[in-house]
Amino acid sequence: MLAFVTVGSLSFDPLVQAVLTPAVLSSLRLKGYTQLVIQCGNSSFEFASAVGEKGETFALEREGVSIEIWKFRPMLQKECEKADLVMSHAGAGSILDVLRVGRPLIVVVNTTLLDNHQQELADALADLGHLQHCTIPDLAQTIESFQPSSIVPFPAFDGSRFSNVLDEHMGYSRNL
Repeated sequence: MLAFVTVGSLSFDPLVQAVLTPAVLSSLRLKGYTQLVIQCGNSSFEFASAVGEKGETFALEREGVSIEIWKFRPMLQKECEKADLVMSHAGAGSILDVLRVGRPLIVVVNTTLLDNHQQELADALADLGHLQHCTIPDLAQTIESFQPSSIVPFPAFDGSRFSNVLDEHMGYSRNL
């Protein structure tokens, strides 16, 4: 099985460093994941200097898990679609991209940010059952206890909902 990690367009050093630790890799292996793909962005970590700038990958194996690391690719949707599990930073765009392709998602909140908007978003979506969330120290345990079958599917996009809200706000009535 394949696990995919994304940090989005910037960096999240603690997440990339954490997924390369024996504890997290062992948790993944225990759950049956033998492949790990990491989109590291501009994160600093043990192998950062070996990862190419233009989509090249760096590969290694640890704790019985084959690992592929790269910085950026034009579309992450294909990577998410291939994954059996996605672990992501708590950026709204990344979360929505994963939820829209219907993959089990563990969101790792960056507690070093000045405000708690990531925590609020992760809490709200977890309360609805769409994802599991944690912080870096809890990642290995969260992987071990995570039950993808308990995830509530995210609703499909319905563009008419936005237009209805906009029409209502502008005072337009379709009943005229």
